[in-house]
Amino acid sequence: MVDAAAAAAKLLDFSQPVDIPLLESIVELASGPTEHRAQAERLLLQYQEHPQAWQQVDAILSQAQSQGTKYFALQILESVIRFKWGALPGEQREGIKNFLSNLIIRFTMDEALFRKETTFVNKLNIILVQVLKHDWPHKWQSFIPDIVSASKTSETLCENTMKILRLLSEEVFDFARVDLTQAKTKELKASLNNEFRLIHELCVYVLVNTRKTELVRATLDTLNVYLTWVPLGYIFESNLLDILLQLFPQPAFRNVALQCLTEIGSLMMGPEFNTQFEQFYKYFMTQLQAVVPPNVNIPEAYEKGTDDQQKFVQNLALFFTGFFKAHITLLEGTPENQQALLVGLDYLVSISYVDNIEVFKTCLDYWNYFVPDIYASACAVDPNVVFSFAPMGVQQPPRRKQLYAPILSKLRQLMICRMAKPEEVIVVEDENGNIVRETMKDNDVLAQYKSMRETLVYLCHLDYEDTENQMLDKLRLQLAGQKWTWQGLNTLCWAIGSISGSMQEEQENRFLVTVIRDLLNLCEITRGKDNKAVIASNIMYVVGQYPKFLRAHWKFLKTVVNKLFEFMHETHPGVQDMACDTFLKICNKCRRKFVVLQLQEREPFISELLNNLSDTIQDLQPHQIHTFYEAVGLMIGAESETSKRDDYLTRLMGPPNATWQQILAQARANPDVLRQHEVIKSIQNVLQTNVSVCTSLGQPFVAQFNIIFPDMLQVYKLYSELISRTITEGGPHAARTTFVKYMRSVKKVALKLVETFADKCEDPQIIAQQFVPAMMDPILGDYARNVSDARDAEVLSLFAAIINKLRSLMDGEVPRIFEAVFEVTLQMITRNFEDYPEHRLQFFALLHAIVNHCFKCLFLMSPAQLKLVVDSIVWAFRHTERNVAETGLNLLTDLLGQFGSSDYATAFHQTYYLHLMQEIFAVMTDSFHKPGFKLHARILHHLFTVLDPSIIKAPLWDVTTKGPAAYPSNSAFVREYMINLLSTSFPNMTLQQVTACVAGMFEIKDFSAFKHHLRDFLVQTKQFASQDNAELFAEEVEREVAAQKENERQRMAAVPGLIPQNQLAQEDMADA
Repeated sequence: MVDAAAAAAKLLDFSQPVDIPLLESIVELASGPTEHRAQAERLLLQYQEHPQAWQQVDAILSQAQSQGTKYFALQILESVIRFKWGALPGEQREGIKNFLSNLIIRFTMDEALFRKETTFVNKLNIILVQVLKHDWPHKWQSFIPDIVSASKTSETLCENTMKILRLLSEEVFDFARVDLTQAKTKELKASLNNEFRLIHELCVYVLVNTRKTELVRATLDTLNVYLTWVPLGYIFESNLLDILLQLFPQPAFRNVALQCLTEIGSLMMGPEFNTQFEQFYKYFMTQLQAVVPPNVNIPEAYEKGTDDQQKFVQNLALFFTGFFKAHITLLEGTPENQQALLVGLDYLVSISYVDNIEVFKTCLDYWNYFVPDIYASACAVDPNVVFSFAPMGVQQPPRRKQLYAPILSKLRQLMICRMAKPEEVIVVEDENGNIVRETMKDNDVLAQYKSMRETLVYLCHLDYEDTENQMLDKLRLQLAGQKWTWQGLNTLCWAIGSISGSMQEEQENRFLVTVIRDLLNLCEITRGKDNKAVIASNIMYVVGQYPKFLRAHWKFLKTVVNKLFEFMHETHPGVQDMACDTFLKICNKCRRKFVVLQLQEREPFISELLNNLSDTIQDLQPHQIHTFYEAVGLMIGAESETSKRDDYLTRLMGPPNATWQQILAQARANPDVLRQHEVIKSIQNVLQTNVSVCTSLGQPFVAQFNIIFPDMLQVYKLYSELISRTITEGGPHAARTTFVKYMRSVKKVALKLVETFADKCEDPQIIAQQFVPAMMDPILGDYARNVSDARDAEVLSLFAAIINKLRSLMDGEVPRIFEAVFEVTLQMITRNFEDYPEHRLQFFALLHAIVNHCFKCLFLMSPAQLKLVVDSIVWAFRHTERNVAETGLNLLTDLLGQFGSSDYATAFHQTYYLHLMQEIFAVMTDSFHKPGFKLHARILHHLFTVLDPSIIKAPLWDVTTKGPAAYPSNSAFVREYMINLLSTSFPNMTLQQVTACVAGMFEIKDFSAFKHHLRDFLVQTKQFASQDNAELFAEEVEREVAAQKENERQRMAAVPGLIPQNQLAQEDMADA
């Protein structure tokens, strides 16, 4: 760009025809890696935003040579149609419609041109559909009849018509929430329904009369989209289904025809269509057996197949699962139908072994529906019995259970062979075949495990004997070494662990005795570190799933725990971690067993454990010791005698307390000892051990807390001064040195210990009188005095936790807290949106605690201090970090609620009402804060309803300039203010639109309707039109999810074994 200014002037001179070569050269520069790229992009943006640019689109498209320039022209046209269509005069809109239609016809009448310019034509189609969303049906009533009749004149034109019709259906039925108001969506759906007869006729006409592969495929693709919502009569009252079934065996159309058949097969219709569905299924199965004979090994064929063949297997799984979900009971009616049904289920079982996770998920999703359904019908034989462990006596087994017995047995084998890895198992095989510790959880695998576990529990209830026999047979083969593989043993043990609680107690005990004995034997006879690690992880997983069995069998419990102590000395990656985690899990459910004196024992197990404590934990890493201590804390908590409990606690804390006293003694002699890295790490470990025990023991930890608290505050203060001095002398980079990080970790753990104790303590008075005063200067004063980089966000978190716990007991301390942390923290976090992320969150959590529990303190603030609070909240909800913005909005919601019901309501709203209204509208209408829509709506609903004269008793407008009688009420003033604000902010909206929107905001009192009204307003502003608007519907989704969770919880509680034993509430697992 030699003369950029001249080029810009020439391009932006709309009194002259557009200079196509100049435009093409600028487009080329903008897409290339030259130094002029940014300049060229700016110039194109200026051109694109010019109100007359769209009038040059036809000249650009007809004369330009490069594709990039043509696409640029289409972008201009699309932008005008999406955002400025309503502002164009009628004749210009008609001109654009004609221009687009003629352009599409020109490209689609010539097949060679159509194939060459497919991407360009697709873009034209998208733009045409944007026009239809505005003008159809009222201003373009003849569109569907015209396009249908034109399609019969040319096969390529017809193929493109199918693409347009598909896009139209997707826009109306799938993506309407993005940029259509609810009223417009409803109108378009009704129009498509009314016009579908013509579309249906065209599809059938094409499928009957053409042999052109591309056209048939395009037609089937379009049909597939429409079949999800069409009036049902069109499917069975025409020959459409027959045509699809005849196309299915042809390789070219097999996949897309199968997709259409899947849509039809999944439809739920009245009993008058039962015969058609039966015939449809039987005819389909005849066709399928010609394509894929029943004896074909589908997993093997899938492995060797082409992409199309693999897609066919996936589509086949979707067909069977969809059809069976809708019509399986229909196929159970006659022996002939039953035979076809069982063949179909056999196909689906075979597909379930395919080594593709998506295919397996599809099948598993169905089995997770099918098996509970069979179980429910088996229980329904005797309606008085919801569930019974016992066999059903001599009566005939339920008909469905008998019919599906072979399939159910195959499913048990499938679940055992393919069981997914549970969360507790952290010893895994890596891609190189080595046994290692898992470093990251795979949420997909965990979800898959949950589904498989549930399915297997139901399968177990349907036939305990078969489940037990299959599992024990596989275990025998592992023990005999005939089929010994890591994966084989893993899936078997995961399956065994997954059915805990689903068998009758006597049967479960017998089963488990065999399993645990065999696994312990396998561990003894197997050689090789990796092999032993795999077996160890499986033993630990299985025993962790059956706490009820362990509680009922002390000898087994003791053997298992001692085995875990053995594994704690095994240094293979992951084994020690899993041993400590399993020990914690067992202690959680069996804690009481360890503190009572068992038969044939000299002393309670905990006493024995504490005597050998040092030996047991000598090979564990610090984080493993913390888990171990947390587990023993649970045991001690189960002891009801205070003197015994305190004795156990003293013995447990003996080693860490000895280390602590030794370090303090050395420090008194030589303070420099505390600077040594090893000493700092030792202090951190001692404090973390205290945190672990406090977490599990709760209130009784007070005895130990009294011992460590005073010295801990001294150490905290000392390290704090050291950190401040180091950062002051060394500058900001000193904060990132290892030395400072180590010292800060000690401070963080100390704060964590105080916060944990405050949370667990059952006597708030002790904390308020004994501990809070002692903390004010060493912790709070220290925070205020420190340099920014040395301040710990955990201080804010600690005081938020204390205020949440002590509530009004902290009223007297809040002014000191405010003085110490407020301004200094705000200076840190308001410089930008990136620095000190933890401080941001914890600062607002502290403010939230004050607003909720010590609200009276806000009344005592000076106007400048209260303004600082409100400004900080506004700053928070403006934040682009979602959790900070959400915290700010929740805080504002509570603040408005508290002030609205107080005597200070009038003064507060006179100062802040308009400011807050403007700020909330600003964030609601930008695209960075969509996740907050639910809270924006809640706050605005409050602000529009709070204008009641009994709440705000004085004018909100400036009385000095306008006079006290300028408006009849605050509502009238705010209405005018809002109309002016929105008209100025959104010039694309007419005054009539804005007035109607504001009127709705005032008049709609129901919150749900108010929210819908706000959504429509946002669509009209076009602020959100080009992005995904799922966030605007988040609350409805959340409500649905909560309802589903509750239903799911009730369903699982009704069937023994569905909720794992280790997740049952403690009262359901009470110690015998």
